[in-house]
Amino acid sequence: MIIVKRLAAGVFELCINKTKVMNTILWLCQALLALEFGYSGFCKSTLSEAALVHEKGQTGVEGLPMPFIRFIGVAEIAGAIGILLPWWFGIARVLTPVAAVCFAVIMVFAAPIHIKRKEPRNVATNLITLAIAIFIAYERFRELA
Repeated sequence: MIIVKRLAAGVFELCINKTKVMNTILWLCQALLALEFGYSGFCKSTLSEAALVHEKGQTGVEGLPMPFIRFIGVAEIAGAIGILLPWWFGIARVLTPVAAVCFAVIMVFAAPIHIKRKEPRNVATNLITLAIAIFIAYERFRELA
């Protein structure tokens, strides 16, 4: 009986630690996307198209109308806020995985642009960001269920 109790306690502790580890990984991924999209959004909201393309390497905006670039920038900043704050404060937590889904959609549209421009490094970045966004969305939606 003592062995069963110790085994059960060990399994319970392992589950708690696994949950804590997964939560830490999710927070790190969320922070990474918040930094990536927050910085990108700030640049798109404040810099000219030429500065974005030539100084920051954001070639995906080349040829787009400036109001649309600004809109993308503001949306990215909103997403950077949405990927962190709702889950952190526990208010409208569904917005966190929704923001992750929106980031994934952005990456789905961004990757073909960089493929056409023959920019393999940017395509790789898009695919990694897509995978992280999908991971966050899946896990956070699962926690809400």
